[in-house]
Amino acid sequence: MSETGTTHTEAARQRLALRQTALLSALVAGTPVPEGFDGARLRVQSRALAAKRADVVAKVAPELPEILGADYRRRFLEYAARRPMTGGYRHDALAFARHLLDAGRPADPGARRELAQWWRERRSPAPHRTRELLRRARGVLGRGAR
Repeated sequence: MSETGTTHTEAARQRLALRQTALLSALVAGTPVPEGFDGARLRVQSRALAAKRADVVAKVAPELPEILGADYRRRFLEYAARRPMTGGYRHDALAFARHLLDAGRPADPGARRELAQWWRERRSPAPHRTRELLRRARGVLGRGAR
């Protein structure tokens, strides 16, 4: 291939990479829809991806929906609309909790304390297994006493 052909190929690759980046950003970070794409369809797909992300985070960190109750999904979707996931689902759950705490959420002081404790226990690279085992044991014992 000639040098001119290589230059054109590289330029085409760069244009494609920029369009792909713009598309991905619109899907996961709420940036404007790139020219040439159907905005309505892109918004539907973006909401579907955010909902899937909320579902996976709820599986990775089931305590979050327990602590936040019915507010979990709405709050997570608000959070995800402008924040792409950057470090996996565990990191996403921690970042979501930190975001809520920084915003003074949840409004209920007891739930906020519980969320803060959850975040503190899990922010280190390896979660505190002893506390997790104690929490699960309390849950099992509490259900058995009913």
